[in-house]
Amino acid sequence: MSTTAERLDVSTPGPRPVTGRDRDRVRQVSVRGISARVSVRPGVGALTDAPPLLLCNGIGISLEALQPLVDHLSPERGVVRFDVPGIGGSALPPTPYAIAALSSWVTALMKKLGHRQFDVLGLSWGGGLAQQLAVQSPRRVRRVVLVATGTGVLMVPARPEVLRIMATPRRHRDPDYAATVASTIYGGTMRTDPARGAALLHATTRSGPKRGYYYQLAAMAGWSSLPFLGLLRQPTLVMGGDDDPIIPVANPRMQAALIPHSRLHVYHGGHLGLLTEADDNVPVVERFLSASDPLSDTPEETA
Repeated sequence: MSTTAERLDVSTPGPRPVTGRDRDRVRQVSVRGISARVSVRPGVGALTDAPPLLLCNGIGISLEALQPLVDHLSPERGVVRFDVPGIGGSALPPTPYAIAALSSWVTALMKKLGHRQFDVLGLSWGGGLAQQLAVQSPRRVRRVVLVATGTGVLMVPARPEVLRIMATPRRHRDPDYAATVASTIYGGTMRTDPARGAALLHATTRSGPKRGYYYQLAAMAGWSSLPFLGLLRQPTLVMGGDDDPIIPVANPRMQAALIPHSRLHVYHGGHLGLLTEADDNVPVVERFLSASDPLSDTPEETA
């Protein structure tokens, strides 16, 4: 696979203002023997020296799926995205991994990119990784944003039908099937426009081999963040949708109640609300990351 840097966007003819996308560069980085596909956007202006925001994606989807989120962040903010090993353009690891091992690998990735400290945002499955990073690397992780995520095996579960659909990568490989199940598993605006879910998963994302998806599932086997949430010391923003079939809203409420320095923001929408309603939800994230006192801003709902 080519290691030549590539731009994440497609250039348009004629002059146009410089945007955050112009600084996005995608390349392959080898970390502990695994070649990872990484997108790096350096910070500029007032945020040149600020810790970058590391984005941890949901299960089975590549870094492109997070573009709506990135587009609504401050264009000056540094952002790092990556494909989990075995997903998208990252190599499949030789054996399955535990979430603690992946957390250590991600910390090594950030160090190799030159970032000794960073903020982290985890969406869905990536929220489990973000929680593990926060407790495992407390000096590296400055602030935490948890979006539409749970606490592992000990959480308020989704309905059996939702869990059955999530157990296989079919929705990432079959656009027609994805459109059929989007309203059931994602909720929110997908209930009236399920094609949006299929488009989000298939328009740009790269799924990778099936085994990569099952490795992600296996990484969380037996894992729970409940025993250590009270140990987190980073300011933490917990976000969840009021119509999320995968992560019922009781889960973010519970997380915010257990994390000592946290804020809870419940938005109106489903599992992918951070992406589908980015214009409403990403500013909440941006204010949290930018504030000198991130817990002083009045959220929509406080734990």
